[in-house]
Amino acid sequence: MSGRLSRLRGPNNEGLLVAVILVVVVAMALSSPAFFTAGTFFALVRSSMVPLIFALGVLMVLISGGIDVSFPAIAIFAAYSTVKWVIGAGADPGPWVIIAIAMLVGAVLGLVNGVVIARFRLPTLIVTLGTQSIFKGVLISYIGSVYISAADLPDSVNALAGSHLLDVSGGGYLHFMIVPVVVVAVLVALLLSRTIFGRSIYAIGGDTEAARRVGIDVVRTQVWLYVLVGALAAFGGMLYVILGRNANPQSIVGTELDIIAAVVLGGASIFGGRGSVLGTVLGVVLVQLINNNLVLLGIPSTWQRAAVGILLLLGVGAQALGARRPNGHSVDVEPPLEREEVAA
Repeated sequence: MSGRLSRLRGPNNEGLLVAVILVVVVAMALSSPAFFTAGTFFALVRSSMVPLIFALGVLMVLISGGIDVSFPAIAIFAAYSTVKWVIGAGADPGPWVIIAIAMLVGAVLGLVNGVVIARFRLPTLIVTLGTQSIFKGVLISYIGSVYISAADLPDSVNALAGSHLLDVSGGGYLHFMIVPVVVVAVLVALLLSRTIFGRSIYAIGGDTEAARRVGIDVVRTQVWLYVLVGALAAFGGMLYVILGRNANPQSIVGTELDIIAAVVLGGASIFGGRGSVLGTVLGVVLVQLINNNLVLLGIPSTWQRAAVGILLLLGVGAQALGARRPNGHSVDVEPPLEREEVAA
């Protein structure tokens, strides 16, 4: 019986999270019958797209045993600076080229994080707090602080912003950008589960010194990890610009709590070595359900941040309790693959 419950719960409590989401959905549906509409569903999908891209980057950092709070600053720095450069150049190379340029900028900023963290072995939270302030300060001081509206965006970006895969009566629509978002999520899942690089991330998060002993180049892996996370953040920043049809240098920064809460709720361990893309997707859905529809339950929207904070504390508390034996002694979080397999 316990084995069946364990399988239903999932390796990262995905089953439990599905149950919580179902309870929340039922509660919202009972509070407002209008909740069960295609428009509401598509709105949930649209609101989850940018947080999911950010969450995938945070997931990889948490698995490696670190924590990154600079990704919103990287996102808006890369997106805003790229859009402003394209406007200033008077050229429109197309939306995918613009996105690629922004991702290159994000990768360079991620490289800064990776080099400082890996080479000098500094705490990831402190480093990314510092770089967040630096990136935001440079953006406002030297690149620009002027809001760019839809009328000033490149035509190709505006065209992509209006591309829908599906339109339904009542104003609901499924945006085309869900396609690259799903592709990125699948690629990250394959990266973590099917590649040596992904296995190395798990191993480093499980035990950094043990990973070094079995031959993993920890410094190189961490540097490339933060480069990848920076590129993902930049893609999320461009996605934000496309969906919102504006580029505002004051936006995105400040969303760290929601993203980290979603990833932790999705089963990623704050101690490193554990986490999954599926759990992260479910965590993002739960947080967006609460953020978008809290008022349907009769709870004032001013409690939105408090609700997310409570969820984060519950997720971290559950992990802390689960990482202890019945007699109170802590145990290591087991990575999904044996380190000997990583070495091989």
